[in-house]
Amino acid sequence: MGIQVAAGANLQCSFGVAPSALSVLPANKVMTGAPAANIMDNKPMVNIPPFGMCNCPANPMVAAATAAALGVLTPMPCIPVTVAPWAPGAPTVMVGGMPSLQNSSKLMCNWGGVIQILMPGQMTVMVP
Repeated sequence: MGIQVAAGANLQCSFGVAPSALSVLPANKVMTGAPAANIMDNKPMVNIPPFGMCNCPANPMVAAATAAALGVLTPMPCIPVTVAPWAPGAPTVMVGGMPSLQNSSKLMCNWGGVIQILMPGQMTVMVP
């Protein structure tokens, strides 16, 4: 069983240098102490804040800075680009009409990073 993810969950990107916190708007009308998240809480800058600096060479800003530095990897500010939903969700528990977000879910950034949940934001509500 997984743990239901809520607002304030700690996130980390595989190419980011700093963790960040998940923002969940109360539009789903489900609370677990804080607003509960579903798999569609994947919007950059709304739900997924930046992770400090990005080290991914597939990120166009990092690639341009690295080319300008004659091939020396040069991190640039992280601006997540996430279009796909979190996967996998908990299909047996619906939050706002969509599968619930659980602590083992991952989110892919278009620049190549994998965003994972380090701490789900609450520790009492489990989802199958």
